[in-house]
Amino acid sequence: MNKKKVVSSCDICANFAYNEEFETYECMASMDEDEVVSFLQTKNCPAFRLDDEYGVVRKQN
Repeated sequence: MNKKKVVSSCDICANFAYNEEFETYECMASMDEDEVVSFLQTKNCPAFRLDDEYGVVRKQN
């Protein structure tokens, strides 16, 4: 049986940052209660932004 690793959107999201104080990763997006409930039910985050480090460079060229 082939099992593919499912990459969650949080792993590649620009809002997912390391908190040095607590030594863990956390979501830095500001979401209201309805958005959080929707995310937990559907796993589709309304605050998702692709962490594209090279996007700025592409725009400069």
